[in-house]
Amino acid sequence: MNESTAKRDPDQTRTRILDAALNIFASKGYYNTKMDEIVDESQTSKGSIYFHFPNKERLFLALVDQFADLLERRVTEAIQQEKVGINRVRVALETCLTTFGKYRRPAKLLLVQAVGLGSTFENKRNEVNDRFADLIATYLQEAIDVGDIPPTDVEVVSYAWMGAIYGVIIRWVYTSEPDPQRIMDSLLPILLRSVGFETT
Repeated sequence: MNESTAKRDPDQTRTRILDAALNIFASKGYYNTKMDEIVDESQTSKGSIYFHFPNKERLFLALVDQFADLLERRVTEAIQQEKVGINRVRVALETCLTTFGKYRRPAKLLLVQAVGLGSTFENKRNEVNDRFADLIATYLQEAIDVGDIPPTDVEVVSYAWMGAIYGVIIRWVYTSEPDPQRIMDSLLPILLRSVGFETT
């Protein structure tokens, strides 16, 4: 595909805009980011940006959705190789943690920058949280159904797990400590023991 064709490709243009917005938002924060900076970074026009995203808020929310879609896709792909049961729960958690670790900038947007930006952003964060809590609850229920773990309130447990994961990941995003492998080695056994599964 030559450059002129690429410029006419709406999907490729949208991707360039999102990539540029991620760079600027991650380095300058939501409030300090100007749409003109995203225009320059993406090497598109202001008209192209507003064609895809009517305002800065919608662009930011699209980045959150993009990361959530990536995270869900990674988790879903990873558990396909596992039998129904606790191994799916373990692999889902591992994939979630490693994806946050690998994609630190979008994780920062979701977990840190979206906090305190208003009800629209908080609703989006809650929507993403619900999405992954539901995913974890599904795998926990499967593990209960096959007898890997005793019956438990999967809804409460899945939200508690999301809170624990977010807590350590937010600290890591801010400080780079603890590193993702240490988080996985320490947090994963605790979460699994909380539903009656011994990892040793």
